[in-house]
Amino acid sequence: MSTKDELRQIEEDLTRLRAENQDVRDQIRDMGATDQIEVSAMISQADEQVELIAELERRRDRLIERLEEEGAR
Repeated sequence: MSTKDELRQIEEDLTRLRAENQDVRDQIRDMGATDQIEVSAMISQADEQVELIAELERRRDRLIERLEEEGAR
C-alpha cells in the first residue's frame, strides 16, 4: 500500500470513528437517568474511541511528513 493510499484509509477511518463517537455521546446524553452501569460502559467506549482517534491522527501526521519528505527529494 502506498503512503497516499494509507493516508486516504486513515482519513476515512478518522471520519467514521468521529461520527461513531459522536453517536455514542449523543446516545449517552439522550438516555437520561437510566442504568448507570450501561452509561459507564458507553462512556468508557467513547473514551477508548477518542484514544484511537488520537493515535490515528498521530499516524496521519507522520504519513503527511513522509509525503512531504518524499516530495522534497
